[in-house]
Amino acid sequence: MDAPTLVGSLGVALLLLAFFLSLFKFIAQDGFAYIGMNIAGAGLACWSSWMIAFVPFIVLEAVWCLVAMAALAKRVCTPQAQAS
Repeated sequence: MDAPTLVGSLGVALLLLAFFLSLFKFIAQDGFAYIGMNIAGAGLACWSSWMIAFVPFIVLEAVWCLVAMAALAKRVCTPQAQAS
């Protein structure tokens, strides 16, 4: 298996795992696990697309990664309500 395929497969696996875990309520969509898997998965998929010079997916995965990073920044900077 070549490097772009290996990197891309790992990235897509992380994205799909995050989707599955969120869909079946194992993790929260605004939680660090979901956001982290999206950042890592999209980043790896973007890198894989870069290695094969497939521009449409470079753009898709880069935007996905940036949006997930924005969600992480929002999550870190927004105070969470404390349960009493």
